[in-house]
Amino acid sequence: MNPPPPLRQPCPPGACICERERLQALPDADLRILLLTRPEEKRLLDRLENLDSLADLERVKQRMFEQLGLRVHVGPGANEVRTMRGIRIELDDLPGMCRKTRQAIPAAIRRSLEKRPEIAFDLLNANDLLRDA
Repeated sequence: MNPPPPLRQPCPPGACICERERLQALPDADLRILLLTRPEEKRLLDRLENLDSLADLERVKQRMFEQLGLRVHVGPGANEVRTMRGIRIELDDLPGMCRKTRQAIPAAIRRSLEKRPEIAFDLLNANDLLRDA
């Protein structure tokens, strides 16, 4: 019999808004997000910072949903996109996800887009923002 996978260590009381206790109290709760331990989070952030293409970003987003239940939305913002800050990166609310992780994932994707601007251009093309350029 295999041992259960390691779960993320709980944050200190009052230091985080992850609602881990509420999540674990629910009988039918999806606990996949707790599988994102700190070493695994570092691996994920490193992977997000080193994306190769828009298709790679989509694959990683799909894997994050399959393995952690985490949905990430990346797209152009409501206003004009002049810099990488104009690209909207949002995470669905998910109980059990640490506040720092909630901030680190969009930051890692943004760093990847800054490092490889062609990914951002492909993202804008996919949303028909550069069709006339």
